[in-house]
Amino acid sequence: MSINLKNKNFLKIIDFSKEELTYLLDLAEDLKDKKKKGISVDTLKGKNVALIFEKTSTRTRCAFEVAAYDLGMGCTYLEPSGSQIGKKESIADTARVLGRMYDGIEYRGFEQEIVESLAKYAGVPVWNGLTNESHPTQILADFLTIREKFGKLEGLNFVYMGDARYNMGNSLMIGCAIMGINFTACAPKKYFPNKDLVEKAMELAKESGAKIVLTEDVKKGTEKADIIYTDVWVSMGEPDEVWEERIKDLLKYQVNSDVMKNAKESAIFMHCLPAFHDLNTTVGKEIEKKFGLKEMEVTNEVFESNQSVVFDEAENRMHTIKAVMKATLE
Repeated sequence: MSINLKNKNFLKIIDFSKEELTYLLDLAEDLKDKKKKGISVDTLKGKNVALIFEKTSTRTRCAFEVAAYDLGMGCTYLEPSGSQIGKKESIADTARVLGRMYDGIEYRGFEQEIVESLAKYAGVPVWNGLTNESHPTQILADFLTIREKFGKLEGLNFVYMGDARYNMGNSLMIGCAIMGINFTACAPKKYFPNKDLVEKAMELAKESGAKIVLTEDVKKGTEKADIIYTDVWVSMGEPDEVWEERIKDLLKYQVNSDVMKNAKESAIFMHCLPAFHDLNTTVGKEIEKKFGLKEMEVTNEVFESNQSVVFDEAENRMHTIKAVMKATLE
């Protein structure tokens, strides 16, 4: 089957078929191999991309910039105060201006409607670097990492612990359903993914053979897991007041040694980062001062263990983003 993604936007995982996602993973694997061997892939010389960041990031910015440079492209970073998007200039007008100057646009920020609007008016491929509802480039990196560790995706047991209502829980559930990975959301009921999205995931899972499970039981939820995944309990842009409620609700869903021991012996731990696993951050110190916790969603023991593949994930952001840009621009 011939896959052609040229000029296609990359906004949500659900927009792509299993075959298309597999194609992107295969391409990322090839680009990663060439990177390790020092083989040039600068086939997009003369093209330029704009990176709009209304939410700051370490991994996403670095991954897009290095990937663009490796492909031979010019790259402009627009920080939160670096453009008039949504302030003095509408999203539609911004898109039409940037689309005249750039060959592709990345957006990382808030509502999904913003990146969708950029894609509608830009006339060039638009890539979602993160919105409140979706984080598709992270999912590709996660799947590449899983495939590297297990040699496959289909049939594996994936468990997401904590707050499964937002971009990571949503995108991982849909991605797993498409790719044939069994997905379990292990969380308090009020932190389960949206009901309509769960129904859509179950429809997709029927086609791929995956199972979708929602459970509040940590022991049952993590039993026989191949992958244990978590994320921070409070996302960027949320008020500080929610910390107390989240800690109260989610502390029993912390990924610790008991959770990992309950999973398969070969299980891996994943996290999209940054993680609050010690006191070496300003936020970590504030949390300890307010709530007496030295670790949050994952213990330092698990984070630093041999089962942890979090830095493989971080590196793979670059390779999978490079694949997305190459596939949609070349």
